[in-house]
Amino acid sequence: MAAVNGSSDKEKEVESVIIGSYIEMEKDEAKPNSFKTALSNLLWHGGSTYDAWFSCASNQVAQVLLTLPYSFSQLGMLSGIIFQVFYGILGSWTAYLISILYVEYRTRKEREKVDFRNHVIQWFEVLDGLLGKHWRNVGLAFNCTFLLFGSVIQLIACASNIYYINDNLDKRTWTYIFGACCATTVFIPSFHNYRIWSFVGLVMTTYTAWYLTIASILHGQVEGVKHSGPTKLVLYFTGATNILYTFGGHAFITFGFACTPLYFVWEKAIGLHDCKSLCKRAAARLPVVIPIWFLAIIFPFFGPINSAVGSLLVSFTVYIIPALAHMFTFRSAAARENAVEQPPKFVGRWAGTFAFNIFVVGWVFVVGFGFGGWASMINFVHQIDTFGLFTKCYQCPSPKVVNATALSPSPANINHTHHLVHRL
Repeated sequence: MAAVNGSSDKEKEVESVIIGSYIEMEKDEAKPNSFKTALSNLLWHGGSTYDAWFSCASNQVAQVLLTLPYSFSQLGMLSGIIFQVFYGILGSWTAYLISILYVEYRTRKEREKVDFRNHVIQWFEVLDGLLGKHWRNVGLAFNCTFLLFGSVIQLIACASNIYYINDNLDKRTWTYIFGACCATTVFIPSFHNYRIWSFVGLVMTTYTAWYLTIASILHGQVEGVKHSGPTKLVLYFTGATNILYTFGGHAFITFGFACTPLYFVWEKAIGLHDCKSLCKRAAARLPVVIPIWFLAIIFPFFGPINSAVGSLLVSFTVYIIPALAHMFTFRSAAARENAVEQPPKFVGRWAGTFAFNIFVVGWVFVVGFGFGGWASMINFVHQIDTFGLFTKCYQCPSPKVVNATALSPSPANINHTHHLVHRL
């Protein structure tokens, strides 16, 4: 009888949450629907399933396009394809785990009558609510550091890409410009306000991908081009961790999505997250975006910093911590029995889920964090030794070499040209 009553109470609680959401939705629909309101909802106020899909797709596709050529050049074609598919599966799996933990946390809190209408739930709060403050602190440290350098990477990528379109300005100057542009994200309140940007970003990225594909088919390869696999073990694992980072991203748009969670953490720390004033929140966010801008100018090494972030931060933030958190959250029989969502049959229910989680943790820790961390740090230090900090134009063609090759082919000029090339 107690079990029946408990089940009945549980159903009533869930029903009350559903009814509350329905009443809230009815109130929203009762508002006057003017053209201005309709236009605002179309371009600004998102939050639907489609918005989530557009956001994820626009960020993920952009990451892939920027990272894959560099990664494949280090891995070779066969290894590149294998790692691409393999880490795609692992990334999709841990994204599924994170969504399950979010739903579990929210459902438990809503049964306790907690209202999330004016609150954005973040990953560290999920860890805190399900597993305690120690998990929260670890998750917060890894996640904030990852998002910080993820935002730095986006600024570097913007400056690097636009330089190849317009080289009248060096990459460092373009970083100043794009840093100023991306700083305007402090005025965008939350993720659902990126609706139009996510859609436009996905369209533009898709157009770019098809343009490159068709152009490569029409023009073919440059005459005399040679394809080679990895020449060093360091390069091989650097490329592998780049792909690890590629599927850990769950342009202006990508910068905003990486930086906005940092805005939220900072707002909660200083007590302004519930503030209604957009200007106050924007001013409070500036201490977050300015250091990111500064770091992008110090370390403009797009590929190497990708590898370092992938091996040292993404490995834990996106793969290891979610897999461990899922296992510890549902380690007891009671937690598994009362879980909001049961694991699917095709993975073997709970036994298969735990087994796959253990594999993810072991593989990513050894290959991603271990070998990948070793390779990426060697490569990163090498870039600093070669180019230095605050470099004006990282990996840009040297005008001295171009001018030197145009000189008359006298022995002195040939020796001078050889010396310049050797120094590079």
